[in-house]
Amino acid sequence: MFRFENMAAFNYLWIIPAIIIVGYFFDRRSKKAMENAIGSRLYPFLSSSVSAQKRRIKTILQVLVVFFFVLALARPQFGQSTQEVKSEGVEIIFAVDVSDSMMAEDVKPNRLTQAKTELNRLVDQMPGNKIGIMAFAGSAALLSPLTNDPSAVKMYIDALDTNSVSTQGTNFQDVLSNAKDAFERGGVSTDDTVKVTRVIVIASDGEDHEQGAIEAAKKLAEDGTRIFTIAYGTEKGGAIPVRDGMGFLKGYKKDRQGQTVITTVKGDALRALAEAGKGSFYTSTVGGDQVRLLIEDIGNLEKTQFDTTMATQYEERFQTILLIGILLAMVELFIGERRKGFRFWKGRFEVPAE
Repeated sequence: MFRFENMAAFNYLWIIPAIIIVGYFFDRRSKKAMENAIGSRLYPFLSSSVSAQKRRIKTILQVLVVFFFVLALARPQFGQSTQEVKSEGVEIIFAVDVSDSMMAEDVKPNRLTQAKTELNRLVDQMPGNKIGIMAFAGSAALLSPLTNDPSAVKMYIDALDTNSVSTQGTNFQDVLSNAKDAFERGGVSTDDTVKVTRVIVIASDGEDHEQGAIEAAKKLAEDGTRIFTIAYGTEKGGAIPVRDGMGFLKGYKKDRQGQTVITTVKGDALRALAEAGKGSFYTSTVGGDQVRLLIEDIGNLEKTQFDTTMATQYEERFQTILLIGILLAMVELFIGERRKGFRFWKGRFEVPAE
């Protein structure tokens, strides 16, 4: 089977007529300029050393060079083979806290943005895994089911904001329950012969106001699901900004007494959740190695084979075409424009042209 991998390369063929047209008008313009400078009677004598045939040959070679370069850029392929490609990894749910407290700016630009940035890095550095995205606050909502399409996952991560769920607060128990359902609905079916490694990564500031999360984490761990938690924010804490529809700062969130609310990270709650889920707890810091450590920990888990596909590979044939183009370019460079054996007058004496 013969095919071109990069058909868009043929758009560059417009360079060929451009070379011909520009060369034609350049010759006419230079001839006219010379005739105006030295006169039309003297011009034929002074320009008689220039070979019009060699100029045409050089133009033809330039056209051929561009043609072969474009042809090589189009990547002609001939011959094919098939190869079995196995997809292996783990099933992961990224559960991201989108409560108002995640908008605190004790880390820049704010806790939620920092979490989204690091999760995008995780997606880029953990290919082959099936990943789902869940937003949670007082309730949890699955935004993206398990998929091995990193572009789709990153799109859902970027779309996370405090409006992703309708209820404020932080409810880890609801997160774990919804994550379990997401694994059962969209994950690999398990039985006595198939074991799937499942991971829940919770990105939050840890302000859980509900009970029962630790017991739910222990039960998931008994079923083989590991829970990792990442804390965002500082112990000093920060105020929660209130912005208008245009994003301009109006003030800061206040309690019923009119005092500015200061939200601090609750690392102990997240650490206890990770320990119950037989995972690890990380504190996110600027320039820290929490992403690397999490990737290593997940990488050490047992991989699951998701599916097997047959990939078709085509044999590249552009190398010879590219070599021909290079050789023609070198030939064009060494061809001069003077007539062979031309003789001109130097004073009273006729001498051969160099």
